[in-house]
Formats: sequence, C-alpha cells, structure tokens
Amino acid sequence: MARRWTPRRFVTLRRVRVAICVGVVLLASIVFFAISARKTVALTVNGQTKTVTTYSASVPRFLESQGVKTKSHDFIDSTDDKAGLKNHDVVTVRSAYQATINIEGQDVPFWTYATSANQLLGFFKANDKNATKVSVNVTNVYNQLTGGFVINKAGPVTVIADGKTSVAPNGKLTAASILDSKNITIGKEDRVNVSEEDGQTILRVQRVTHGQETKDVAVPFATRTIVDPNLQPGQTEIRQAGQNGNKQQTYDVTYVDGQAESSTLKSETITQAPLEEIVAVGPAAPATPAPSAGGSDNGNSGTGSNSDSESGKSKDKNNGKDNSSNSTPSAPAPSAPAEQPSQPSQPSTPAPAPTPTPAPAPAPSAPSGGGGLWHPTPGQAQDYASAVAAQIGWTGSNWDNLVWIWNHESGWRWDAQNPSSTAYGIPQILYYNEYTSETDWRDNAATQIAAGITYIRGRYGDPNGARVFWNAHNWY
Repeated sequence: MARRWTPRRFVTLRRVRVAICVGVVLLASIVFFAISARKTVALTVNGQTKTVTTYSASVPRFLESQGVKTKSHDFIDSTDDKAGLKNHDVVTVRSAYQATINIEGQDVPFWTYATSANQLLGFFKANDKNATKVSVNVTNVYNQLTGGFVINKAGPVTVIADGKTSVAPNGKLTAASILDSKNITIGKEDRVNVSEEDGQTILRVQRVTHGQETKDVAVPFATRTIVDPNLQPGQTEIRQAGQNGNKQQTYDVTYVDGQAESSTLKSETITQAPLEEIVAVGPAAPATPAPSAGGSDNGNSGTGSNSDSESGKSKDKNNGKDNSSNSTPSAPAPSAPAEQPSQPSQPSTPAPAPTPTPAPAPAPSAPSGGGGLWHPTPGQAQDYASAVAAQIGWTGSNWDNLVWIWNHESGWRWDAQNPSSTAYGIPQILYYNEYTSETDWRDNAATQIAAGITYIRGRYGDPNGARVFWNAHNWY
C-alpha cells in the first residue's frame, strides 16, 4: 500500500531540509572564517624577528597569545593601528627603560628604547635642531639600563674629566668600558653625562665634592618710636642711633668641578646684637576750632605759622578781637600744647598695624623618587615632547602640527586650565584617566604629554589627522 502524503509528514520533511541547509551554511561559514581569520604575521621584539601564524584579530590579543608582556611605556607598532590585525602585517615591540636626561639644568626621567646615548640624543635633534642643549645622565655607568647602552655607534667619543680631554676611538662601548680604558675612576656622587656639542659626542665626568662655607650677614636694627610732650607736634628727635648687628651663617656646600652648585644653611650664630634706634616725636595737635559766624580770616591762611593753634591766634588779632581788652570775655582760646601742664599728652589714635601678609604656600616639589617633568617651562616641555614624538616617528609635518595644536590649546603650559570645562594641561585633555594610569598629571608634564600622544594616536592616528579636524572644528 503506497504511503500517503499528509500535511504533517510534509512539514517534517521541510524542516529536515531547512536544518540541513542551515548546517551546510554554518559549516561553510566556519570553514571560511577559519581560512580568512588565519594570518601570517611578522613579529619583531627588541630586534628579534619571527614569523607567526595566528587567529587573533587585534594586536593586543596577538601579543598576549605569543606571551609578549608589555609595559605602558613600551613602543608597540603595527602596519595599520586602526584596522586591527591583518594577514602579512608586521608588529614591532620595543621595550622601554628609564634613562635620565637633563633639560635646562633639570634632571628628568625619560622612557626610551634607544640602544645608545647617541641615538637618544638624536631623538631630541630630529624635531628641533636648535633645541636647548640636552644631555643624557649616565652617572650609574655600571647599571644595565641607564649606563649599559653604548655611547656612540657611529664613531669616536671625546672624554672630558679632571680638566683633561682625550678621545676614545671605539664609541661602541659602554660608558663604564670607555672610562675604564682611560683609567678614570668614578666616585659615588660623581656625575657622568653624554651630550652632543659641535658635532662631537662628549662623555663628561663631573666631580662632586662637599664642604662648608661661613659668611657674615648683617642683622638690621629695629626702630622704636616714643611720644615726648615737650616736643612740638610733628617734631622728631633721634634719641638713640640704630646700629646693625651681625650674624655668622654656616652652609653645607656642594661643589661640581670645584664650582659651588648648591648650599644648605646648617647653623647661624648672632655675633653682635643690633642696637635699636629710638625716635621721639611730638604729640598730635588738637583739632582746630571752627571759626565764629561772620568772622573772616582776611586771607591769612598762608601766614606760614607752625601750628594750627598759632594760626588761630593770628586770625583773632587780624579781626580786631584782642581777647585781653574785651569787656565781655569770650571763651578762652585753647592753649598751645607746650603751655599745658607737664602731664603727657595722649597721641592721636594710632593707625592700625598692617596685617602681615601670609607667606605664600610653597610650590609642590617634585617627588623624591625623581618624578618627571615637574612644573617645566614651555620650552622644557616642548624639548621633552620633541624626543617622545620622534621615537614614534612623528617628525616633519607631524611634529610641526603637534606644536601648532598644543600652542593653540595651552601654549605648552603644564597648568593651563579651560575655564568652561575640565580640560587641563598641555594637551587640554578632559579625562586623563582614560589615557594614562599615572595620577600625577596635574603637575607632571611628562604624564600630560604621554596622555596627549595616546589620545591623538587613538583618535586621529597622528597630528596631521588631528590638525585637519582642528581646522574644521576649532578643537580636537
């Protein structure tokens, strides 16, 4: 007996066919995804390159899958930062370490991946050939990070120490090796730095010594004022001349190559006490009585009298009012203060003593651990940023546009504050916690610059793109 096609059986078969189709499409998608997601990527870590097969869609996932641990200051670059990871991309990782540079006399920690002091100095010159002279501090010449890199891969090094100059022909050595070859011993506090001067790489040793200096400092005398009723109002007499005293101050002084660099007050002793100056002044004159109604001073206001009371007497005489001959005695004129009994006159109400101006709150000092670019001048901040930008390839127009943008945003001032928003600092970022894990961004320009560069890279790719947006919107 032939099977009958029932509606229920028809629905079941249709569902089976649909499920088979879905399974085929899903399987094809999986196969296609597996084929398309599989990538061959070149990975370079600190100069070591290898080719890797991966299914990771982003650079962070790729590095994590390869066991490459990175720190916040490490340099990470890929063929296309914004498009994620693609087949045949190149990912480069350079581990950063902290060196110390000196900008206008201020030592600043600087994160870099430079393999030589000469290369690090080159980062500063890449964007500003006329920048303030910058040197690299390699004082700890035996340390792997700050002194272990070579000095100059390209050629010789001029060594200056103890007033003598010599040349080390092999610049591909560390500072420690070069100094050892010259039989130069470094003391615990001596300074060693590398700079570029007139096309030469200079390795300079500065001797640091300590001593004491004593100097005499004048102690100004004070002045005391007394009221003497025997003096006329406004009259003054010096009853005792003042004389400055003297104190002896002892300082602990730090010398660099024999020149005093800094000093700290250790003690001070008064060797001669100051003698105060005593000044006697006459009492304050009483107020001048108001003239009677109808009286006239006949223009005698300019008589040249020495006091208000004497002037009043002169006025009475000129008006024909001889008080001694009037039948009806008038109220006696006030006597001059000098004719009063010998009780001391009360001076007029003294002016209130000025309220002392409170000492300004001391500016926060850089952290003891070295901090960063602490409260720099705009020039120092720009010098520092020039090398940070050069390390990631922002030279030429990219550097020019970065300077232009931050000139317009803040004038390169670390404390620039937008009055209408939370934008702050050199890059005028609204929320620093989105671009840095450091918490010192209010005072550390290095943190501000790093956060600003992170912001621009993530949003626009580079300063050229940021400038295009800024020109269209007057902000970035």
